[in-house]
Amino acid sequence: MSRQYDLEFKKTVCQDARRLRSTKEAAELHGVPRRTVHDWMGLTIELPDVAKPGIDERIELRDKIRSLTAEIAAFNREALDAKYIKEKIIGLVDSPVSPPEWLISETRNNRSPGVPTLFASDWHHGERVFPNQVNGVNEYNMEIAHTRARRLIANTVDLLNNHMVNPEYPGIVFALGGDMVSGGIHEELMATDEMEIMPVVVDLIGVLIWCIDALIAHFNHVFVPCVTGNHGRNTHKIRAKGRNFTSFDWLIYQMLAKHYENKSDLVSFVIPDGPDCLYRVYNHRYLLTHGDQFRGGDGLIGHLGPVFRGNHKKSSRNTQIGMEYDTMMIGHFHTLAQLPRIITNGSLKGYDEYAYSNNFSFEIPQQALWVTHPTRGITFSMPVHVEDKRAAPSSDWVSWAGGK
Repeated sequence: MSRQYDLEFKKTVCQDARRLRSTKEAAELHGVPRRTVHDWMGLTIELPDVAKPGIDERIELRDKIRSLTAEIAAFNREALDAKYIKEKIIGLVDSPVSPPEWLISETRNNRSPGVPTLFASDWHHGERVFPNQVNGVNEYNMEIAHTRARRLIANTVDLLNNHMVNPEYPGIVFALGGDMVSGGIHEELMATDEMEIMPVVVDLIGVLIWCIDALIAHFNHVFVPCVTGNHGRNTHKIRAKGRNFTSFDWLIYQMLAKHYENKSDLVSFVIPDGPDCLYRVYNHRYLLTHGDQFRGGDGLIGHLGPVFRGNHKKSSRNTQIGMEYDTMMIGHFHTLAQLPRIITNGSLKGYDEYAYSNNFSFEIPQQALWVTHPTRGITFSMPVHVEDKRAAPSSDWVSWAGGK
């Protein structure tokens, strides 16, 4: 073997050792002892194509590596997404996001009224409303919440089965619109809520399981789209990033989905990572969102001002990204208004001290119910009252006859 060939061979072996980052693999590749490759790597052999960087360049590269490593670590901490939580923490397998077939296929029975939707939001489970602080027109606690939830389902069944001409439904949509728990996000709620948040969450999961089981018994199939509200958060302020992963509403929905994991033929859930949930009933497209992003109000038209403005902006945004919708559903304002393009929901909690002290219009505890026809869209709209309106206690005006 000539000296020139020997030098080129050494260069090749050293290049492969650097490329493979292993003297062992380079030695095996070329059939030479590993110790020999170590010796050759220690020699000063001119290899212009694998020249070592200078000291300054090495320092710069080391700093870049440290910076990128820190960024990757931060990204991994923030990447606690729904898929990871469902699979690793809750143990929930992936389920299809698409609505079930019965929800979007046109019924063969032309006399069927369509698919009903019961909109449940703003239950504020765990909060208390003291009757003496709202002139006796409302009272709320967890026991009353249980009673109202049962009445909500019973009255829904009664309206749909006993007040419709041909009550044949392929199933029912049970939309959960957020603020399902009080959350203790304000100092006054922390001081007056009936229980701490964890027992409230456990109790509400049981109540919602009862509601869904009852709906299955009466309507056979239940579709549950879900969004989070602003009250169930465990952060000081509502977040844009990771909003749902800091929400007890989202945790409740995931636990419900886990509970019904083996009954996917009867119950299906859509739990998005973001604040909006898009789905359709037949060809009618719905956007479900909580509504806390719409702020402001007017003394005459109340919440409708910011809601109409917000709907215009949201509709424009969704049109630009190919996610158009026909009707937006929101809660948050505790005021029932069932319009063709916008449905705002009432609340299970009812009139509270905040509404009374701010002179808001009185509204009884109620939730929205409507029917989506296969070809005509929304047809029948009706409120579901969960408690009769209370009469304000009568009392004489305080009078003073004066003295002599």
